[in-house]
Amino acid sequence: MMGKIKFEVPHSLGRSEAKTRVEMLIDSWRQKHGVSGNWTEDTATFAGKVLGISIDARLDVKDDKIEGEASDPGFLFREPARKYLTQKFTAYLDSSKSLSSLKNLT
Repeated sequence: MMGKIKFEVPHSLGRSEAKTRVEMLIDSWRQKHGVSGNWTEDTATFAGKVLGISIDARLDVKDDKIEGEASDPGFLFREPARKYLTQKFTAYLDSSKSLSSLKNLT
């Protein structure tokens, strides 16, 4: 079995706003890459391929951060995958960006 890569992104939005923004990001991945996503309260699971890398991930939306782990795509793609996820979530959880501006981030 493959290992996991972990990621954590702090935010200052509160849980509800952060969850809305994470839902927007997962929805954009669904539209653009066919990624599937499911929610159970404040925990999301999503799976699919983004930029040719298979992602099978779970994340928890907390009051001040999101914590997640994703399937490890292997040595060559491990850091690029972690960097991509962290950058995307950081951009979507940026309190200086409005919800409408996030629609243009994909």
